[in-house]
Amino acid sequence: MTKKNKLYFGDNLEVLRDHIKAETVDLVYLDPPFNSNASYNVLFKERGGAPTQSQAEAFCDTWTWGPSAERAFDDVIAANEDVSLVMRGLRSWLRESAIMAYITMMAARLIELRRALKPTGSLYLHCDPTASHYLKLVLDAVFGPKNFRSEIIWKRSSAHSDTKQGRKLHGHIHDVILFYTKSDEWTWNNVYTPYDEAYVERDYRLLDENGRRFRRGDLTAAKPGGDVEYDWRVKKLLGARERWAADTDDEYLRPRSGWEYKAVRPYKRRFWAYSKANMKQFAKEGRLRHTFEGMPEYKRYLDEMPGVPLQDLWTDVTPIIAGTQERLGYPTQKPLALLERIISASSNPGDLILDPFCGCGTTIHAAHKSGRQWLGIDVTHYAVTLIEQRLKDHDRSAAFTVHGRPASLADARALAQRDKHQFQWWAAWFVGAQSYREEKRGPDRGIDGSALFANGPYGHGRIIISVKGGENVGVAMVRELRAVIEREEAEMGILITLAEPTQSMIAEATAAGFVKKSAHGRLPRLQIVTAADLFAGRLPHLPPLPEPLTGVRPRAATRRKHDPKQLQLLLSFTGNRTLKNKEGFVDPRYMQFGS
Repeated sequence: MTKKNKLYFGDNLEVLRDHIKAETVDLVYLDPPFNSNASYNVLFKERGGAPTQSQAEAFCDTWTWGPSAERAFDDVIAANEDVSLVMRGLRSWLRESAIMAYITMMAARLIELRRALKPTGSLYLHCDPTASHYLKLVLDAVFGPKNFRSEIIWKRSSAHSDTKQGRKLHGHIHDVILFYTKSDEWTWNNVYTPYDEAYVERDYRLLDENGRRFRRGDLTAAKPGGDVEYDWRVKKLLGARERWAADTDDEYLRPRSGWEYKAVRPYKRRFWAYSKANMKQFAKEGRLRHTFEGMPEYKRYLDEMPGVPLQDLWTDVTPIIAGTQERLGYPTQKPLALLERIISASSNPGDLILDPFCGCGTTIHAAHKSGRQWLGIDVTHYAVTLIEQRLKDHDRSAAFTVHGRPASLADARALAQRDKHQFQWWAAWFVGAQSYREEKRGPDRGIDGSALFANGPYGHGRIIISVKGGENVGVAMVRELRAVIEREEAEMGILITLAEPTQSMIAEATAAGFVKKSAHGRLPRLQIVTAADLFAGRLPHLPPLPEPLTGVRPRAATRRKHDPKQLQLLLSFTGNRTLKNKEGFVDPRYMQFGS
């Protein structure tokens, strides 16, 4: 079977329409961005209200009403009569507010997601209580009210106090997950959760001779069926104050000295629940416990019970907190256990899982780990690179393809025109940036990406990457990057431009000279590379770079001070020749000297 593991960089609405075939997906999970940290005043601002700086940026927590929302609304109205009725009603009430733009954008995507689902498919929409009621109306219209299955409450944080405008509120500690199916027949696998400790202590307080916990089970039934009317024979030592035991060999017919025997029957108007042969087998297996009156009881062991069938209140999935190994630093990261539960319940191995807002890739990770195929879509290039690294960390042999990255200069120009920040992140990634800002709010201080490299006895070197996606470039950009290199005490700087640099820009970059302390030979301190150069394979002259970092924000370099004696000692051992490989770079085997 052909693997479908694919990661898409782009607008999920376009990807769904252009690349995802109808009735091919078994399970959809989506956790769309929303205003969990925004105020209601911002979210519900009236038409003409000035957006905040954060809302004006490329990827923020809410969508605002504009031409794209208007087009999406028209598409939704034309696509489905039920959805049209709901959306018209909501718009007449909410007007062209931010929340209406959000609902419209989501409605357009939910229609496409339903189209992509198989008849037996399921959809889980993760949101917070601020918007869950609106989204449930839209989901009812898209999937039909009868295909609503449950509203899952997930406790996402511990108890805390919420304050708004100086007033105390109930602590907001839960998210909502809305579960719908495409039809009245859907994939479902029973999932069980551990028993509550108080329940275990109360109902499984008995221990057998091996220390196994068990509880007593009734062996009688209200109605007859088969061989269920017989005497159950038991024995015990004569006169002993102890429990009776099964007499499976019918020994009381051949009584032995010192023993007493008797026959036991079910309570009045009841029957045995099992045949005599089965009861004898239970006794041989040590599954019976008899009362002091001789009535047999079945031992139900705790370690053989599946647990509590999955309910709609999930308090046992621990949220990701600072310091945990799973934490990637992504602001909306969900626990792997949460997605593993959803995938286990609503899909089978080999099924196709889709996450159209895949963020840091928890759904992708869980699907890959559990033997499912997957499709992931995200509008941010940072998310795509993070997921790639996450999959490699989990499984170095993971096979998947990435789609949507610029494959030509025309693609790069289109990306820069559509979203300058995504162009910056893509270009910085192309030349080897290990980290860059996920949020573009406020000044970036001239840094679009950065990379650390091992610089032998000089410690760790840093490369500052600046990207300019406009058509107008000038020497001021080079001077600005030179100033940033000086300010950050970095070794190198790379300026990536969409347009061709001017001669004065090239002269200014050349005047920056070479890296003063380099274990990699003569490295230009400041280089200019164009998008056309990248596609032509004309990459900047760089030292060997390590694997990309997976943190969200650039990490401060821990600079190890160089030791002149170390350098002299290293050169004396190598003769200053074995340091370099055949390409003229310092051999990486020597770059960790003294670490």
